[in-house]
Amino acid sequence: MPFRSILLALTLVCGSPALAQFAGEHPTVVKLYPNGAPGSQARRNEPEQAQDYWVKNVHDPSLTIYPADPAHANGASVVVLPGGGHGLLVIEGEGVKAAQALNRMGITVAVLKYRLAREPGSTYTIEGDAAGDTARAIKWMRAHASDYKIDPARIGLMGFSAGGELASLVANYPKEYAKAPRDALSKVSGRPDFQVLVYPGPLGAKGPIAPGAPPAFLVAGSKDRCCGPPTVTIYQLLHKAGVSAELHMYAGTDHGFNMDRSNLYSVAHWADRLFEWLSDNGWLDRNGKRQN
Repeated sequence: MPFRSILLALTLVCGSPALAQFAGEHPTVVKLYPNGAPGSQARRNEPEQAQDYWVKNVHDPSLTIYPADPAHANGASVVVLPGGGHGLLVIEGEGVKAAQALNRMGITVAVLKYRLAREPGSTYTIEGDAAGDTARAIKWMRAHASDYKIDPARIGLMGFSAGGELASLVANYPKEYAKAPRDALSKVSGRPDFQVLVYPGPLGAKGPIAPGAPPAFLVAGSKDRCCGPPTVTIYQLLHKAGVSAELHMYAGTDHGFNMDRSNLYSVAHWADRLFEWLSDNGWLDRNGKRQN
């Protein structure tokens, strides 16, 4: 490969030294529900549990916001949903690292800690509470767009595994989720402008998708028995609904490759394909000009 091509590839993945240093340096945490999440008020003050790469015992959902470097910010933003089987959140590999990679693309990122429906003893539901937190996160970012200098019409949703299920539910099957509080965000749209589904779980492929769903980028491994087939199914459902979608299925690859957790060169660089898709479709255009 010519040296210039190698340098370009490294820049796309790693960014410039200055930009790489900035990414993730200044996160801020905001509570998604100022008065406590509906049905969770009694437990909102319980501390979260965290160890190594994961977080659980989430009863007070929050957004950790990683602003893009102002020198490179393009106005796009993404809410990131870590996976973890709805029993925990893989906050490092599918949250922090995702935020850093997207920051290098000039995107402001909000990593969502949502309530976990399959944690032992949980009383929460996936389609009610967790999906409600997801839609609420989009609403919050859209309502606070001017605070973070982002375009309210270029807010994406990116989910890994269980987080991909939630992203698909909110993007492709929008509705008023249960227990949504009546407040200033009630009238704000909770549907993303684009969606990135990274080995999404089977609940995200539950049936026909209504026309008008946001454009989608989907990626998974061909050896992923859990989430490879649902990824293909969601793509087919989007195609049938006339929704623009791009699908990447990597040979010899199983579940949980996160942003860069693979020895395969193509899989380790899948974020380059995402950067290209976002660029080609105008989501990274500072002027907000998009192709049809």
